[in-house]
Amino acid sequence: MGCYLDVEKMARWFYRFVRVAWLLLPQSRHWGFKWQPSRRCCKFQLSKEQQSFTAEVIFGVRQGDSEIFVGSQGTAAGVASTTWLETCAVAEAKFLGHISRQAPQDSCHCKCLQLLSHSLLGVGFSSYTLKTVLTHLLSTIPLARWCRMDFPQCLLEILEFLLCSLQTKRLSHFVIGNQSFPLDISLPSDLRLAQPLNLFEHLASHQDAHLKAVQEYNALLHGLKQLLVHSH
Repeated sequence: MGCYLDVEKMARWFYRFVRVAWLLLPQSRHWGFKWQPSRRCCKFQLSKEQQSFTAEVIFGVRQGDSEIFVGSQGTAAGVASTTWLETCAVAEAKFLGHISRQAPQDSCHCKCLQLLSHSLLGVGFSSYTLKTVLTHLLSTIPLARWCRMDFPQCLLEILEFLLCSLQTKRLSHFVIGNQSFPLDISLPSDLRLAQPLNLFEHLASHQDAHLKAVQEYNALLHGLKQLLVHSH
């Protein structure tokens, strides 16, 4: 038997630590503190009169000096508490930060993602799918073309890329297997050189899933048109 990092035990330990620290803060006299049980993370609710908000802490362990972590979230029910999944969220966030520093001040790439994510309400596509499409385009389309006046064209190109990905049943993961990923963002060499991961692989093997995804794309397109009409 080896030693394993148990996320459930870690969550309970972290909660006790935060609870003790919270009682030492002056804010504890005016704000209520409540722990919301969760197997894979720590959720805290703070409340005061009519105000209330929730904080969620997700645990992660860094792989060496890279920007790849194994995280405590994202596992299915029934999975052992010692199971951690690899996540590229930090590397992706650093890429977007890298883009924001180089993009024009009136760049609309964040607005595009926000608008499309809002249009996802009631649609099956995940925000991660749209973020993946956006990051691919940000790495291929010159940043000067993401200015505010080109906002409608940028939205159109995102939707065209998504439609093309649906038609070919292929959407490559932006980090895994992407040899053009910025070298100044540290990745394990085997991950950078890995076979590109297809996020739409399930569409290639299940015809019903593919037909449903096409219907969801049409719903997304319709919802976006409605949103644009009401915003003017």
